[in-house]
Amino acid sequence: MVHFLMFDTKFAIVLREDLPVWQKLNVTAFLTSGIVAQFPDIIGEPYRDRAGNLYNPLSVQPVIVLSADQATLSAIHRRALERGVTTSLYVEGGRHRAARRQEGRRQDHQGRPYACVAPGD
Repeated sequence: MVHFLMFDTKFAIVLREDLPVWQKLNVTAFLTSGIVAQFPDIIGEPYRDRAGNLYNPLSVQPVIVLSADQATLSAIHRRALERGVTTSLYVEGGRHRAARRQEGRRQDHQGRPYACVAPGD
């Protein structure tokens, strides 16, 4: 029998589909750190195994990882900004920044987005 846990919240990471696998993993790690910085309470307790070894705490929230083409990723990013959602953004050239709004306008970022992540319900 399979048991499924239900969560009230989750967050989604949308990666540009044409990235190499190693880069998808690297960008996912960077973006996850942005969500953890914004919502530190999503981190659980440290884990100790039967032998007494201690391990770092991990996120208690599910992470949904999706991929999309450049046009779809740009549309997702634009909609998040229009809705006032604070996201993590990783852009071409290795620069990652929080996507911000200033005076009702999106601040431009250099390069094309590689990925965008936002908390969700």
